[in-house]
Amino acid sequence: MSEVTDAPAAEPADGSSGGGGRAPAFPLILAITITGIMANTLVTPAIPDILDGLGQPRSLAGILVASATFPGIVMAAVLGVLADRIGRREVLVPSLLLFGGAGVSVLLVDDFWVFIALRFLQGIGSAALINLGVVLIGDHWRGTDRVRLIGRNAAVLTACLAVFPVISGALTDLLGWRAPFALYGVAVPVALASYVGLPAGERHPSTLLAQLRDAAPVFRRPEVNGSIAAFFVSFVLIFGLMLTVLPVYIDEEFGLGASWRGVLLGIPALGSVASSSNMERLTTRFGRGPLMTVAVLLAVASFLVIGVAPTVIVLAIGAVLFGLFDGTVIPSLQDVVAGAATSESRGAAIATQVSFARLGQTIGPILATALAAGIGAPLTFAVGAGVALLVLTPLVRRAASAPSGGVS
Repeated sequence: MSEVTDAPAAEPADGSSGGGGRAPAFPLILAITITGIMANTLVTPAIPDILDGLGQPRSLAGILVASATFPGIVMAAVLGVLADRIGRREVLVPSLLLFGGAGVSVLLVDDFWVFIALRFLQGIGSAALINLGVVLIGDHWRGTDRVRLIGRNAAVLTACLAVFPVISGALTDLLGWRAPFALYGVAVPVALASYVGLPAGERHPSTLLAQLRDAAPVFRRPEVNGSIAAFFVSFVLIFGLMLTVLPVYIDEEFGLGASWRGVLLGIPALGSVASSSNMERLTTRFGRGPLMTVAVLLAVASFLVIGVAPTVIVLAIGAVLFGLFDGTVIPSLQDVVAGAATSESRGAAIATQVSFARLGQTIGPILATALAAGIGAPLTFAVGAGVALLVLTPLVRRAASAPSGGVS
């Protein structure tokens, strides 16, 4: 494991777009992450209300969620490469402004497909936000410092996963399903803070083809391609089961309104914050491989518990178990890729990981909605448990083949 340092370990100023120089204020990185996580957390508690309000069947829940994740399949990688070429700030500021503008514009929409189009534009804006937050950490901190700050970033992110659904559900019940979309306006002041608080980027001196060629060895490393594949499967499960099937299941099986749906959708964050905020300590004590393997087994248990839950309390217990998985595996996989890449390729590497996450976020809701319509939600959660056990477990073991703390 890399030596622990007391201060950010800035890389040499080498002419790259993102790496060298003084580290940005960590609260700014958190603000960027928090804004990015708003994309779906403010929407999922209100899914049944949105569909009812726009006169659409529940079968379109998957499209509603996927419309904001689909653009990121391509745009996350494109924007990541662009961030390596021209600078982190030069990509983040326009992304934040597009994200906020498209999100707030939903307040004026009465047509479902116009709503979907605006969500698509918002998805383009969100494609770079969370991954560039991790890129900024990777640019300026190394070793266990990086593990700790990625864990703290993930802890704040998952705390928002608890808070935002509650806020959204309450606003939906009080003011209607449009009200949560006003909160997307926060992206504008975050864009201004990013413009002031991040250094101007320097253009990459090599050609795009040379840049991509230099990044290729990173993706050939087994821990990197294993981490990217595990990210994809994880987000198929997260977005398919927990963010699409679960809110409809809670509505239909337990008859709970948007406020209570928001509370239940936020409960996984209790487990997630507990694990992600202690990532450095847990990784040091148990090792990345055993830690992630146990976390996947907790995901298996959580899906089985949720699928057979006779009461809301039992369902909540399953949700906490899922949060322990989420808060352990996601930041661990992010750290693997952040540590394997250099500053010249880090934006592209992490963005590729996020592109596969977006692919999972897009496929998961559509696939899980279709599966739930055919075999019911309980059996759909059982299928998810099987996927986690048989597919995700070997992938996280492959990802864990790198030493904890990464390389650079």
